[in-house]
Amino acid sequence: MGEVINLNKARKARAKAEARTAATTNRAGHGQSKADRAAADKERARIERLLDGSKLED
Repeated sequence: MGEVINLNKARKARAKAEARTAATTNRAGHGQSKADRAAADKERARIERLLDGSKLED
C-alpha cells in the first residue's frame, strides 16, 4: 500500500506554494521604478509590433 497522507496538509502546502509564486511575481512588478515599467512597456510594444509585422498571410 501507499503512504497515508493528510489531505488538509497537502492542500495547505499547495496553497502556500501558489502564494509564494504569486508573491515573487508581485515583488518583481512592484519593485520597479516608474521609468523601468515604462521602458518595459515600450519594449513589449516594440516586440509585439515586430511580431505582428512578421505574420504570414494565409
